[in-house]
Amino acid sequence: MSFVASKKLTPFDWVNYMLLGLISVVCIFPFLYVFSVSFTDPKVYVPLQFYIFPEKWSLIAYKYILSTNSFLNSLKSTAFITVVGTVLNIIVSFSMAYALTKKGMPGRGIMMSAVIFTLVFNAGIVPSYILIKELGLLNSYWSLIWSGLTSAWSLIVIKSFLESLPSELEDSARIDGCSDLGVFLRIVIPLSMPAIAAFTLFFAVTHWNTYFNALIYISDSKKWTLQVLVKTLVIDSDSNGVGQAGAGGDDRTLPQETIRMAAIMLSMAPILVIYPFLQKHFAKGVMLGSVKG
Repeated sequence: MSFVASKKLTPFDWVNYMLLGLISVVCIFPFLYVFSVSFTDPKVYVPLQFYIFPEKWSLIAYKYILSTNSFLNSLKSTAFITVVGTVLNIIVSFSMAYALTKKGMPGRGIMMSAVIFTLVFNAGIVPSYILIKELGLLNSYWSLIWSGLTSAWSLIVIKSFLESLPSELEDSARIDGCSDLGVFLRIVIPLSMPAIAAFTLFFAVTHWNTYFNALIYISDSKKWTLQVLVKTLVIDSDSNGVGQAGAGGDDRTLPQETIRMAAIMLSMAPILVIYPFLQKHFAKGVMLGSVKG
């Protein structure tokens, strides 16, 4: 039996576990409240009452939200940005990081210095907005995709991971007549699947939760992302924003709180569903790039 397995828990360990367990329970309560209110029948809903479980289950709020054009348009916009943006993020990040691992590449030092420079200095909002405007991308989905194709942190972590892969595999592939592109697609990419899974989750969550950039680059309400629409519902207290079509004036009979909570649950659901399937690769992919040898 290993030392870790046979180690007895000390009072300090018990206190830590109990404290972390208490914090976890406290963090779960807001989610339980949102979940319960969203499924509570409007006829029995009581404002300012804390719900752990719905007193009477109902899908009315979800049916209303899913019948409105505004929410469906936001869902389509967010889905498009997430899928296309994540694919481009993976392609750009891994291809650029792989190129930076090659010490013989011309300009490698300058490119690495430029990447590291962006970790320390940021141009700010105004120059970024002017750039997007001059490129003619305002009020376009591409303003949210092209403006964040990769990041310095992602490049550095992916580069570290790729450098940990055995160089002998690439050498043997080149001896067999494989080109640089062939080595990347046939050797490097298959070996990088855990890292790709981890960064796919990173990029997908970032795009799905796009809020600030969408707020300043997108002025057309038909192109709003889910997070901007949820902000309109929750912070601006405007449930009419989702009722422009579909259910007519039925929202007048529904408590605004149930509509807001249903919108929040629907905006969280896709990530909550996808995360368990990527969790195994997520933990492995993060650790692979941190240790060599």
